[in-house]
Amino acid sequence: MDVPLQAGRFDSTIGALLIGFAASAIGYGIFSIQVYTYYRRYPLDKGVYKALVALLWILETVDQAFIGHSTYYYTVTNYTNPNALVYYKPIWSLISQMTAGALVGTIVKACFSIRVWRFSYRNWILTGFLLFLAVAQMGLAVTFTIQSFHLPSLTDLINLRIIGSLSLGLGVVNDMFMAAALCYYLQGMRSSSSSADSLINSLTLYAINTGVLTSACSLTTLILYNFMPKNFVFMCFYFVLSKLYAISFLATLNTRQIIRGRGTDREQGKSVSFHMVTDPSHRSVQIPMPSKSYPDENIQKSQIRTQDSSYSSTPHYTAGW
Repeated sequence: MDVPLQAGRFDSTIGALLIGFAASAIGYGIFSIQVYTYYRRYPLDKGVYKALVALLWILETVDQAFIGHSTYYYTVTNYTNPNALVYYKPIWSLISQMTAGALVGTIVKACFSIRVWRFSYRNWILTGFLLFLAVAQMGLAVTFTIQSFHLPSLTDLINLRIIGSLSLGLGVVNDMFMAAALCYYLQGMRSSSSSADSLINSLTLYAINTGVLTSACSLTTLILYNFMPKNFVFMCFYFVLSKLYAISFLATLNTRQIIRGRGTDREQGKSVSFHMVTDPSHRSVQIPMPSKSYPDENIQKSQIRTQDSSYSSTPHYTAGW
């Protein structure tokens, strides 16, 4: 006969799952609004960006469905049997959510690693290190998921503390290194131009905010998982974590032209490129590239030149992404 679950533990078990579901639903709503804003604001954006945004939205939809199913199972299906949390095998949707959330984080971190590669003047060592951390975390998350299917009960997640802690810890380290790298190389692009410095300051602020938010959530999950392993408060933060990664990625895409004081694709026709070009004599040079449409028909395309033709052979780095 099952021993009844103590009423005092409802708040930290079933209550924690319910709060986590509500918080993740809010995050999913914010992310969906950003996806809609992206497709409306940048209809002429690159196909790879559009496909990537669609992929993230699908993964987040599946992730939220897993969270909803597991919450329904423990709060409604087993409404009169709360001991399902303690004595039954973990529901499959709750375990699968761990991998779905980790996959979203890995994709976003890979994209941000490419961003670091551009700003770091193609530093393959640094970029490779960041990608290694992202892939290693994903591998540990998959291992954690596989092992979780063999657990006799949900409370036995404590037995996978080492794998779970390593996975979350790698996420914290990756986020901090990525934010630090972006800030370092952005500061190295400063010049005598006030407009360039203003742009760099804005990009630095975005990098810091992104890294602090996701790493703080990962660190909180890690601490709660290790110091409060017999309740499910840590799940609240883990449910939200993948939403924060997706939101930060879409925020970066949606603010590319706003942060540069320009409009949107819909307002300007063809998207206007903006590059940060580096040469031996200048740490940072801004060159606004001309639009492909010319109001004056007498102006020939051959007359359109960059500020210095010597820059044509110099690799450039996109400031917005």
